Amino acid sequence: MALNLRQKQTECIIKMLNLNQAVGIVGGTANEEVYKILIYDRFCQDILSPLIHVKDLRKHGITLYFLVDKDRNPVLDVPAVYFLQPIPQNVQRIVADASRALYDSFHLNFSSSIPRPLLEDLATGTMNSDSIHRISKVHDQYLEFVTLEDNLFSLANKNCYVQLNDPSAGDKEIEEIIEKIVGGLFCVLATLAVVPVIRCPRGGPAEMVASLLDQRLRDHLLAKNNLFTEGGNFASSFQRPILCLFDRNFELSVAIQHDFRYKPLVHDVLGLRLNRLNVKVEKGGMKSYELDRTDPFWTSNGSLEFPRVAEEIDAQLNKYKKDVEEVNRRTGGDEAQFDGTDLVGNTKHLMNAVNSLPELTERKQVIDKHTNIATALLGEIKGRTLNEFAEKESEMMVRGGIDRNELLGVLKGKGDKMDKLRFAIMFLISTETIPPSEIEAVETALREAEVDTSAFQYVKKIKSLNVSLASANSASRGNIVDWAEKLYGQSIGAVTAGMKNLLSNDHQLALTRTVDALMEGKPNPDIDSYLIFDPRAPKSSMGSSGSQMKGPFKEAIAFMVGGGNYVEYMSLQELVHRQQPPKHVIYGTTEILTGDEFVEQLAVLGRKMGLGSVPPSAGSSNRYAFDLIDESVEIAYT
Repeated sequence: MALNLRQKQTECIIKMLNLNQAVGIVGGTANEEVYKILIYDRFCQDILSPLIHVKDLRKHGITLYFLVDKDRNPVLDVPAVYFLQPIPQNVQRIVADASRALYDSFHLNFSSSIPRPLLEDLATGTMNSDSIHRISKVHDQYLEFVTLEDNLFSLANKNCYVQLNDPSAGDKEIEEIIEKIVGGLFCVLATLAVVPVIRCPRGGPAEMVASLLDQRLRDHLLAKNNLFTEGGNFASSFQRPILCLFDRNFELSVAIQHDFRYKPLVHDVLGLRLNRLNVKVEKGGMKSYELDRTDPFWTSNGSLEFPRVAEEIDAQLNKYKKDVEEVNRRTGGDEAQFDGTDLVGNTKHLMNAVNSLPELTERKQVIDKHTNIATALLGEIKGRTLNEFAEKESEMMVRGGIDRNELLGVLKGKGDKMDKLRFAIMFLISTETIPPSEIEAVETALREAEVDTSAFQYVKKIKSLNVSLASANSASRGNIVDWAEKLYGQSIGAVTAGMKNLLSNDHQLALTRTVDALMEGKPNPDIDSYLIFDPRAPKSSMGSSGSQMKGPFKEAIAFMVGGGNYVEYMSLQELVHRQQPPKHVIYGTTEILTGDEFVEQLAVLGRKMGLGSVPPSAGSSNRYAFDLIDESVEIAYT
């Protein structure tokens, strides 16, 4: 049975909502109905949001639900289920709630393992306030990740790319970020109850994560009753999954490019977040929609190019109209729209019509939803010529460049500032050798469009350093690397590989090709240098060619450190659907980013180094505000 992360995490949450009791199969609820209150923080709210709807909460006895930081009145004789991150302010709030006797009993669930000092603070605080008897249970849930689809998850670690590549970040800050990523991945593996074989390229954040995760799993497996006792005793590598770790710099372009498929387009242009979307409708109001596995159109057509999606909406609307006409004909109705109010005819036809009402109504709601979404997308596509950006960027990546007049035509044409900046960076990355005059022409066009060029200058600097690395002799190369890594953090080692990945004539993403090769486990020059970690194997056998750690594997988890996107997710799912026998790939990342959001992280790094220019009007706009990052530190360079 294939690993299903959404199902596994949902099962854990349902058990938690039922006071951590085994849930009965019938109806999916606990045997005894207990009315409860749910208390969560904002991070755990994001975990719950894509998985559990309000009606689901009621089904499991949750009658009220509140954010932990809101003022709340006492509710007597009712147990409270707390679902929180294990951080000091949440522990303090629990102690305050218990001391005020807000609820009859407290069932505490932490999203990851609560550190011992915080557990001691909880015990001391509740004892001092004479409320420790109210604490019924404390559970470590290992659920500190957000699952958006069966095979898609995020650790929701904001600004991870900036933090890992910040030249002012010290060893301690980097270690804290790596520790946080490893903690999230450990939760994913604990939820799936699997211990994977880990593969990663040498150097950079991916290796740091792999090494620490390997050690964390080894330490945990020493415990007699560990989290993997039930699900991880597979002998052969074919039965165990492979965890493939990558750094964002492995393939930089995918995080920046415009894509014209439905799911990536909805995310990038309309701001899909936690499977929810707000769209302007005809009369000027806003409609909120959920886009998840319960929407058949979204699941069936998410990978199609936008024009084909529009055709499919039209086809489904015509089919709906024909079905309505058929029902009206059978029941003697003559209304153009079937609303169930004019039903006449014999009893059999009447019953058939009544039975078809819910299905027809549901179909119409889905069609209306995607008509509104497509209309909003079409407005953006026309206003910003997004089809042209996507087409030209794709051509650049395949051809390894673009005609100068075409390039400047796009930069001086339609599109907002961020569209043009992303296009300019794609030109920089995809073209191996660029004359200085063309670089200057691009920079001039960006300045004329009042674009902040910090991100462009950052990528340009990285690229020039790679050229220096490639041309330097072995004696001087070490000095350049030392200097560059001090100035540019973790990004130097991997960007050269990212440049090469772009120049392939194969339209398949480098990530997808590499995951496919790692799952096959055959000798391949692209992956032969990849490190192997097997937490279940003795350390002395690490990397042994005689072991089964190299595959083949039928299941994989591909994880991108530094930000991922729907483009990579769709590419991996397309790979799976092409395979015979079928394989299975889960895609995860530190955070899911739109192209604009990732380029803003590049811009922050550029500004930290004093690169680029901020146009005078930029300060008045907060569209791309990045207030979560401290931009006060700048590194001088010569």
